[in-house]
Amino acid sequence: MRIVLDFNEAFNRHDVAGMMQLMSDDCVFENTHPAPDGTAYSGKAAVAQFWRDFFRQSPHAHIDIEEIFGGGQRCVIPMTIEDAACVSFRALRFAQGKRSEESERVAPDPSRGSG
Repeated sequence: MRIVLDFNEAFNRHDVAGMMQLMSDDCVFENTHPAPDGTAYSGKAAVAQFWRDFFRQSPHAHIDIEEIFGGGQRCVIPMTIEDAACVSFRALRFAQGKRSEESERVAPDPSRGSG
């Protein structure tokens, strides 16, 4: 789980290079946008570009981890993204000590009302 925590710390610094050091070369990131099926980004270059674009569009993005569950090569993190009316669930898979796959699902946060 240390890799996950290190990744989220780099995310909160908006440190794409630091995030990508923790990803395998053949990593895959599945985003939920655009609905309903989202977009998959394959390989370090594509995933890094996604995060650079994301931080440019969301300069105050910050993750607050609510809990972290791990088992084998998988990890699930219920979390909130600061200033977003949603709860995000991230599922991760690891290979050879690096993150190799990431899937994120977002749902409305009922505690924040309908906006």
